[in-house]
Amino acid sequence: MLRCPECSAEIDVDEDEVEEGEILSCPECECELEVSQTHPVALNPISDDVEEEDEEDEEDADEDEDEFDENGDLLEDDDEDEADDDEEEDE
Repeated sequence: MLRCPECSAEIDVDEDEVEEGEILSCPECECELEVSQTHPVALNPISDDVEEEDEEDEEDADEDEDEFDENGDLLEDDDEDEADDDEEEDE
């Protein structure tokens, strides 16, 4: 009998039939658990925080991408324009 590492609830699974990498769900806390090894069976909780961090990283990557107009010309960032204006005023 396996136990959930989060809430210690019993998980009714035949230990001989689980495979490494398989995802199980705790019937009590509904935590998703990954089988990290099979002999003996070890379960690791799959954290929602990791998924949220991945989504944030993707959003940050989208913000860093260059923008193009309808003709395919690169649009300049406003920050770069302001820096160029400041340099011209200094001259």
